[in-house]
Amino acid sequence: MNITLLGCGRWGSFIAWYLDKIGHNVTIWGLSDAPQFIEIRDTRKNNMLTFRESIKVTDDLEQAVTSADVMIISISSQALRSFVPRVAEFDIRSKKIVLCMKGIEVNTGKRLTEIVEEFVPQETQVGVWVGPGHPQDFSKGIPNCMVIDSRHDDLKHFLINEFSSDLIRFYVGNDLIGTEIGAAAKNTIGIAAGMLDGLNLSSLKGALMSRGTREIARLIKAMGGNELSAYGLCHLGDYEATLFSKYSHNRSFGEMLVKGEKFGLLAEGVDTTKALVYLGEKYKVDLPICNAVKNVIAGDVTAKDGLSALFLRSIKTEF
Repeated sequence: MNITLLGCGRWGSFIAWYLDKIGHNVTIWGLSDAPQFIEIRDTRKNNMLTFRESIKVTDDLEQAVTSADVMIISISSQALRSFVPRVAEFDIRSKKIVLCMKGIEVNTGKRLTEIVEEFVPQETQVGVWVGPGHPQDFSKGIPNCMVIDSRHDDLKHFLINEFSSDLIRFYVGNDLIGTEIGAAAKNTIGIAAGMLDGLNLSSLKGALMSRGTREIARLIKAMGGNELSAYGLCHLGDYEATLFSKYSHNRSFGEMLVKGEKFGLLAEGVDTTKALVYLGEKYKVDLPICNAVKNVIAGDVTAKDGLSALFLRSIKTEF
């Protein structure tokens, strides 16, 4: 199958490497002036991987789109709205789009598949690929489980049949709302975990994991999804990689923020937190962790005061 990766960051480049490894015809597309793209084009390497000659590398978007059976988009979630219309300029009616990215549009609270479906033809099927794991671990041969979800049952099963291997076992998602919200929201919980690390309060991560999952489950249910999705691979199942791993951008951002240090990489959870607070207000769901993280990032409260308040709230039943 001909697959194009639109985006060559750490996830996009890993997926290209992985799908080439299991036998697909892979093209990587990136912006001609992007340092990550230039490095891959000129050296066929990045800081994680070496790419075989069988992988094509191009900055020609028309060629990348028209040659693909499946397009996998892996870019910043807040850039998706401006990027998809460029893809939709070409005939993509028979093509499939998979979003390997996690986020919620900060200005509207929309899920990423909702944004894509505003611009693509009705015939173009859209799905998501989310779940735990870091490219750094996968590239070392450490396996994990992930989820593929979509409104289209045939697309889910097609992609799982094509993409599964001993390295990644895929589960079939059956709640697109819960899968997308849960996957995005784990980054906010990851920022909170990093703040706890920065305050030397890592022992509170157990409480954070328990209450964080429950909080997001309430939101998913209010939005029309299945609250059990929060306890699946898209959210709780991704906590180890997000709340504990040294590779987690969001955990690192939270820790460095507390320590007064600057984090120079993308932490999707920052914008996602704002979007979650917006959704909590819209659907009238109490989101104390999301609100605390938002207030700390904004500088309205200190991390110590904001996080302490979470665990010193008035007495409540657990469930």
